[in-house]
Amino acid sequence: MPIQYMVVEPYVYHTLKSIVGTEVVIETTRGSIRGNLKDVKPDHVVLLAGDSSFFIRTAEIIWIMPDK
Repeated sequence: MPIQYMVVEPYVYHTLKSIVGTEVVIETTRGSIRGNLKDVKPDHVVLLAGDSSFFIRTAEIIWIMPDK
């Protein structure tokens, strides 16, 4: 049976938890997306952009910043 490993970055996780509900820009390996940070889990975040929810794997996030 293969063993799966998950990288959890505790500082990123706790920082993101502290800004849930705010507007952010997230740069991923596929481009950037703007929206409201709705939820944070150890392996992904949920971003609401318009009427669409995006589930973004934490491993795909390059940077995050507040959106004005």
